Amino acid sequence: MIQLYHLTKVYNGRKVALNDVSFKVDEGEFVFIAGPSGAGKTTLIKLIMCEERASQGQILVDRLNLQRIKPNKIPYLRRKIGVIFQDFKLIPTRTVFQNVALRLEVQGAKRSFINKKVRVILKNVGLEGLGEALPPQLSGGEQQRVVIARAMIGDPLILLADEPTGNLDIDLSRNILNLLLDINKGGTTVLMATHNQEILQETNKRVIRLDQGRLVA
Repeated sequence: MIQLYHLTKVYNGRKVALNDVSFKVDEGEFVFIAGPSGAGKTTLIKLIMCEERASQGQILVDRLNLQRIKPNKIPYLRRKIGVIFQDFKLIPTRTVFQNVALRLEVQGAKRSFINKKVRVILKNVGLEGLGEALPPQLSGGEQQRVVIARAMIGDPLILLADEPTGNLDIDLSRNILNLLLDINKGGTTVLMATHNQEILQETNKRVIRLDQGRLVA
């Protein structure tokens, strides 16, 4: 599903964010990307979602070579990918329902389909009854569930989670992790970046460790 070959990313010709990284994530797998701040985890996620381009090497996502992808094909790639951000990136003046529905609206889906799909996914992530709330009215854990709902509304093949528990205490972090594990059981490939050692010890999922841009384990 995701294949990286000798991937290197250098910023401004000097700062090496990733250095000769190679690994593979199979379809339906749940994999952690672990490492301290500055290890290259966020850069890796940006490369997979085509927000950045690699300096060297190759990335294949669902058999599509991202080094050769044309700009007009990137939106179609991103329809296959859901992204969960640590800092939420919710629109504070839009309701929970509107934040989650936005992706389908952009794709031109019918209103009846959007209404039904959003209600179902809010129930699945434990936010039933909160559709009319604004993000600032929610707890951190609830906001992160909105982000997960927004990422999953398009039924992506791949879910990229960049430190999704970074701003949460350990109990809320476990709740978010369990939700991601349930999503993975449904067949979605999940790649989760984290530096939280307690979270890594909660499951027996594969861990890929980065340090200063290098794959170390």
